Amino acid sequence: MSELIWLIPLIPFIGFVINGLIGNRVPKAVTAVVGCGTVLLSFVLSLLVYFEVAAARDTGASGEIFVHLFDWFTVGKLNVALSFLVDPLSAIMLLVITGVGFLIHLYSASYMAADDGFGKFFAYLNLFIFFMTILVLGSNYLVMFIGWEGVGLCSYLLIGFWFKNTSYASAAKKAFVMNRIGDLGFLIAMFFILETFGSLEYGAVFAEAANMPVGSTALLVITLLLFVAATGKSAQIPLFTWLPDAMAGPTPVSALIHAATMVTAGIYMVVRSNILFTLSPITMEIMAVVGLATALLAAFIAITQTDIKKVLAYSTVSQLGYMFLGLGVGAFTGAFFHVLTHAFFKALLFLGAGSVIHAMHDEQDMRRMGGLRKALPVTFITMLIGTIAISGIPPFAGFFSKDEILAHTFQHQPILWAIGFLTALCTAFYMFRLLYLTFFGKFRGAEEQKKHLHESPWQMTVPLVVLAVLSIVGGFINIPEALGGQHNLAVFLAPIFEAGSVHAEALTLSHSTEYLLMGISAGGALIMAFVAYNRYVKKETLPAADTQASKGLHKLSYRKLYVDEFYDALIVRPLNRLSVGFYNYIDRTGIDGFVNGIGNFFLCAGRGIRQWQSGYVGFYMMMMVVSVIVILLYAVFSI
Repeated sequence: MSELIWLIPLIPFIGFVINGLIGNRVPKAVTAVVGCGTVLLSFVLSLLVYFEVAAARDTGASGEIFVHLFDWFTVGKLNVALSFLVDPLSAIMLLVITGVGFLIHLYSASYMAADDGFGKFFAYLNLFIFFMTILVLGSNYLVMFIGWEGVGLCSYLLIGFWFKNTSYASAAKKAFVMNRIGDLGFLIAMFFILETFGSLEYGAVFAEAANMPVGSTALLVITLLLFVAATGKSAQIPLFTWLPDAMAGPTPVSALIHAATMVTAGIYMVVRSNILFTLSPITMEIMAVVGLATALLAAFIAITQTDIKKVLAYSTVSQLGYMFLGLGVGAFTGAFFHVLTHAFFKALLFLGAGSVIHAMHDEQDMRRMGGLRKALPVTFITMLIGTIAISGIPPFAGFFSKDEILAHTFQHQPILWAIGFLTALCTAFYMFRLLYLTFFGKFRGAEEQKKHLHESPWQMTVPLVVLAVLSIVGGFINIPEALGGQHNLAVFLAPIFEAGSVHAEALTLSHSTEYLLMGISAGGALIMAFVAYNRYVKKETLPAADTQASKGLHKLSYRKLYVDEFYDALIVRPLNRLSVGFYNYIDRTGIDGFVNGIGNFFLCAGRGIRQWQSGYVGFYMMMMVVSVIVILLYAVFSI
């Protein structure tokens, strides 16, 4: 299968070309078949490649497959190749990208069926999958950067898909600009990597880095810059505000960006570069603190939001914060494990929210929902499963991955664990609040909406059911020893962390301590589920209307801590004023004044000279006589 690896990204790209050229000229069914079929075929190839890697791992080999396509460019001693690397890490990522990506494509075939840009939408989705597979397949940082920039471009296109709405177009621009800030960090980091190691190939860089001392200044600079890149792509403080606004795109886009692809790129990059980070303990501490702060801040904001997609968006930011917390305390396997489980239950929750919005005729305010579990039974059951999973209630997927991160955090610093546990309580509360406000109580929408409530078509419910199953069983791939497991995922990924494991902090907690932490975490989630039930189902409490004044912490949460307003006052408005000043005084008065002044000079000179061309014969004869006299006088006085 190794000789066919290059087809994994190429096939979705072919789908992009076909749908981009003729997608809106052929029946929508043909467009959907091309869009879904290319990603499905890519998933099948990814599955075959995974089996090849898994077979190699069973024999004790690393499972690494290197595919050199061609030499890209050579400058002096530097040779950069377009080459692919498939190993246990990228093999799993390919399955997630193409597998969950296919389910989202299938869902989109029904969800976007009435949209005039159907062909364009599928073209963009295919292009997104192409760039994401390039990102994880690259064998060096430059190829990764191509995919990195590509998914940023596609996110701009998809978030602003309904660009005629100016607020949606602004959200797309916001995502694009904030990602460019992070991408600059990646670009500068590559120059430092070249200067330090003389190569961008993972193998050469990591082999040489393993011989460097812990705390190396060069590695500190490189890892800090890479972390800046990750904060942009994976929406961490201070570059997180673009992700909630990304809800402007169609709901399948939210599922694709927030679950399987773009936001996980930062986590993947850090996991791939784990040896560099383990040798930079300062960066690790910064990453843990920033991740935890992001997780808590986003969870605090999500508690009071009333837009069903906004709740899930801030939930994504919070869960990404958990992943960075895990990376910062050295739980690389745990963080990547949470990437996998999060892909399952977050894609499920977003697609479930899309099913609700579809039934409610584009209504997203949970205050106008309620009592939908009878009209949408499949959507309700699957979203219940997703809610239990993300809340960390056993034995669903989120319990195993989140608790592994919290266990490592407790060993590293109990205070960080306490804050992480508080965040987990908030997560359980706002997710069950979403579930109860949407599916329980009385229907609060319009009568016209109530008449047309219906379950979504099979193209939308089948992906929900598949993702629900994965949200249930996904955690069993890495059961801890305390529960009788063998850490299968950690064993499978062992070659990826072999060099860095020498410097990483291994988990040494006793089984009794792990049981206690698991019990506290699961018990806290169940208590929060009951608190939310008591408030929103039993007491039928509804979030306050936007016209009602709120106070204190509730107001801070609902207004999203005024972060956007702060950025607007500190950065956006000053830059706008500066731009207007440059336009008025430098562009219009200076540059335009200089250029227009030259033009006006020649115009005036032309008007004056034009008077000599009057068309009167008498005037011309007089000028001829004057000219002859001038010539004669010049001749006389020059002798």
